[in-house]
Amino acid sequence: MTDTAPGTRQSPAPASDRPFLYVVVCAAGIAVEVDRLIAAAQRRGWEVGVIATPVAMGGFFDTAAVEARTGRPIRSAWRSPGDPRPFPPPDAVVVAPATFNTLNKWAAGTADTLALGTLCEAYGLGVPIAVLPCVSEALAAHPAYRAGLERLRGMGVRFGDPYDGEVRSDGVRPEFGWERALDLLATEGPRVQPNG
Repeated sequence: MTDTAPGTRQSPAPASDRPFLYVVVCAAGIAVEVDRLIAAAQRRGWEVGVIATPVAMGGFFDTAAVEARTGRPIRSAWRSPGDPRPFPPPDAVVVAPATFNTLNKWAAGTADTLALGTLCEAYGLGVPIAVLPCVSEALAAHPAYRAGLERLRGMGVRFGDPYDGEVRSDGVRPEFGWERALDLLATEGPRVQPNG
C-alpha cells in the first residue's frame, strides 16, 4: 500500500491483531469533527491511521489531536525511499469528508497526492471503501461529478448520503453522519473485484 513519511524516519507502530482502517480526510469545513469518526472506529475495534489531502493539512482539522488519538503520525506526502511503512496494509478505507475535487480525480484514476494514490491502489487490492461525500448542491450538479460517482459505485465503492453542509431554514446545520461510514463497511455486501 502506498504510504509516506514527512522527511524523517519514523518507526512503524507495533503490529496489532485488530483490523486496520485508513481514514482519508479531505479539505471540507466539517473535517474539524473527524475525531468523532476515529473515536467511533476505535470503539468498534479498529486501529486507525489518517491520510489527509495536502489542503486538508492546512488547518481543516486538529492534526495534533488526531495524532494523539490514533498514536500515529498523519500521512499526507509520499515517504522517502528506505523509510519504513508507517501503517500496515488496510483492511478497509473510509473517505470522510470526501470533496468534489477528490472524488472526481479518484474516479478519473488520478494519483497526484498520497490520498488519491492510496484510494486508487485500494481498489486494485480489493479493499472495501466507504465514502461520506461533502459536496454542495451546485457542484454535485456537474456532469463530471455524477459520472464519477457512477464509476466509483461500479467499482464497488460504498456511499453514504450526500451532505452539502448548508444551514437549514430553521438555522441549524444538519449532522454529518460520521458513523454511517463504519455501518457501510459492516453491512454492505462484498466488493466487486477489479478484474471480475
